[in-house]
Amino acid sequence: MIRIAAVGDVHVDKDVLGRYRPALERLPDVADVLLVAGDLTRHGTVEEAKCMATEFGELGVPVVVVLGNHDHQSDQQEDVARVLADSGMTVLEGDGTVLELNGHRLGIAGAKGFGGGFAGACASSFGEREMKNFVGTTEAIAEKLGAALRGLECDALVALTHYAPVPETLVGEPLEIYPFLGSYLLGQAIDSAPTALALHGHAHHGAERGRTPGGVPVRNVAHPVIKQAYNVYQLLSDNVDAGLVAV
Repeated sequence: MIRIAAVGDVHVDKDVLGRYRPALERLPDVADVLLVAGDLTRHGTVEEAKCMATEFGELGVPVVVVLGNHDHQSDQQEDVARVLADSGMTVLEGDGTVLELNGHRLGIAGAKGFGGGFAGACASSFGEREMKNFVGTTEAIAEKLGAALRGLECDALVALTHYAPVPETLVGEPLEIYPFLGSYLLGQAIDSAPTALALHGHAHHGAERGRTPGGVPVRNVAHPVIKQAYNVYQLLSDNVDAGLVAV
């Protein structure tokens, strides 16, 4: 069994320091790894990234993250990623990693993702160059995510994104903004591999649980949704949610 702690949208800055730390210090007792689904900072500055590294660093378990839209706000995303990597975190964007945990190999493929909408109500690569660029961005990210998932040799496979791969976990958000919260292309990428679990954030007012068309469990782990420092999920177990704990 592999125990995965997960949270997203922690939006760390100097005012948040110390808020998550007490629960995070208990991680080695309840989980084998921590995955953070983007929006690690509030405005995507190097200073905020250093706060994130302080709050979520040196936890006694591996920490794997993707960036979110907030982490791109100041156009310092490469520097933000470098600060986090220097602190020991694994930052994924269109690639993957394999961790040896409890005698099992956990594969994690990650990407920020992007918008575009879902089947029956999605943007298409037609018309103005701006629209083609918008859809093309999602297509390129989804293609990299799918390739990363398919390329990992592991016993259990997880997809980590910021944007949502299914509309079910957006329920509670205004329908009008669904195209800016995720894309069905991410779901297709997840279904292209034997993915056991997909984690995302971004939808603060969404629902926690969904499933891809191919049957992969999807969990929205945005902090405003789970309302705690992290949830814990189990892989190589009978029930992915059997490890859910109050933190």
